[in-house]
Amino acid sequence: TNCDVYGGLYQWNEMMQYVNTEGAQGICPSGWHIPTDAEWTNLTTHLGGTSVAGGKMKETGTTHWVSPNTGATNSSSFTALPGGNRMGGVNGPFNNLGYNSDFWSSTEQTSTRAWIQNMNYNSNQSLHFLSGKTRGYSVRCLKD
Repeated sequence: TNCDVYGGLYQWNEMMQYVNTEGAQGICPSGWHIPTDAEWTNLTTHLGGTSVAGGKMKETGTTHWVSPNTGATNSSSFTALPGGNRMGGVNGPFNNLGYNSDFWSSTEQTSTRAWIQNMNYNSNQSLHFLSGKTRGYSVRCLKD
């Protein structure tokens, strides 16, 4: 039922459809692709930088986000929901549901690690981090 509200959580290889090409279509529909880390950086820069971009991307209120949902204005209309993450295995539970949004990028660092974009309930920030590819995160497709 979490998928109905927050969307699915995908491991990197599944999301990428088992290719390693930055900007690949992956699981996105035709005409769309998985954003690169550079594209996520372009978005956060356009929204005023990492220190405020999270608030501009998060859904407002506390219907889905845990209070206080710091700085959430959704002025970008991105409407990030706090789907949390899955720490390992294909059947792992949703962790941190309501507390954070983690979105994959198509940019890998190594064969086991790739970049994600993160937003939290208690911060205005949107930061990128390296994470293990077997973890489950949300996906946001970008129009070609």
